[in-house]
Amino acid sequence: MRIGSPKEIKNHEYRVGLTPESARELTARGHEVWIETQAGCGIDATDAQYVAAGAKIVDGPDPIFAECEMVVKVKEPQAVERAKLREDQILYTYLHLAPDPEQTKDLVASGVTAIAYETVTGPRGQLPLLKPMSQVAGRMSVQAGASALEKAHGGRGVLLGGVPGVMPGKVVVIGGGVVGFNAAQMAVGLGADVTILDRDPEVLEKVGTFFEARASTRFSNRANLHDSVCQADLVIGAVLIPGAAAPKLVTREMLGDMQKGAVLVDVAIDQGGCFETSKPTTHADPTYVVDDIVHYCVANMPGAVARTSTYALNNVTLPHALRIADLGWKEALRSDPHLAEGLNVHKGAVTYEAVAQELGYQYRTVADILG
Repeated sequence: MRIGSPKEIKNHEYRVGLTPESARELTARGHEVWIETQAGCGIDATDAQYVAAGAKIVDGPDPIFAECEMVVKVKEPQAVERAKLREDQILYTYLHLAPDPEQTKDLVASGVTAIAYETVTGPRGQLPLLKPMSQVAGRMSVQAGASALEKAHGGRGVLLGGVPGVMPGKVVVIGGGVVGFNAAQMAVGLGADVTILDRDPEVLEKVGTFFEARASTRFSNRANLHDSVCQADLVIGAVLIPGAAAPKLVTREMLGDMQKGAVLVDVAIDQGGCFETSKPTTHADPTYVVDDIVHYCVANMPGAVARTSTYALNNVTLPHALRIADLGWKEALRSDPHLAEGLNVHKGAVTYEAVAQELGYQYRTVADILG
């Protein structure tokens, strides 16, 4: 199979779909790998390293979209890239379609077979291709929030860890999954006063056992959520419903009860955000203020630590890429029901139920497509 990885073009996105090491694994299996020139510069991977791995360097993205059977990316294709996609081509990347009707419309129109990292499952129902980026984003959310809390950045002027004789900052983490757990780890490590909210008693038991007295847990109902948010210096939104738009848990009305200069970091922004006042931002202009509350809603947070993120991502995406290349996408999905969960769009049909329901498309099952 001919596999291509173009340079990412989203604002301040430095990751790349394939590392030189991944390219070597694919070429060693007899596949052809095309890499857009300078695609790896954000992770200090040179064209020469890709060539040494057996890949072919091409000028610009056009040859990849025109001639490669599978396109491997990191972020969802931008409008100019979607216009180049075609029927009988495989797109393997993060998509996050539910809050993105324009992207969904373009993918449906293109006829492409789109496999989304974020909906591929694991044997225990987990999301293994989303997990490493959730780990990165969770840890980064506290770094970003700590910076946004500085007075010069519009925040309350609170140091999360405090100092002797001064109370630490209060951090509230909404959601105790992978993002929330990693955010809590970082916040606890800084010495902050940390509270984790979730609706799943088993999750609360797990994080409570892990953190013991270093963090508090609360069941996430409307009263507890409002109380916690209003006391917080930093709120991390870490809620995920696989493949679906995130629920709006913190309302515009709640902002008026929060402390002036408090910070909201919405890690769920890729799925539409879990704060009512969230809107996607970029690393170039990461924050904005609504009702005296600082919002940080960067939609590709892990792109800022591109080298760590790319290698962590390739560790989990490469085995599936090899399977798709070796077997063809249909046989790869037939032989692996967890990979089959990643199919979101195929030949004009939406094949992921949550996306179809959210955006009003007729849902076609993967089983029907595979025959």
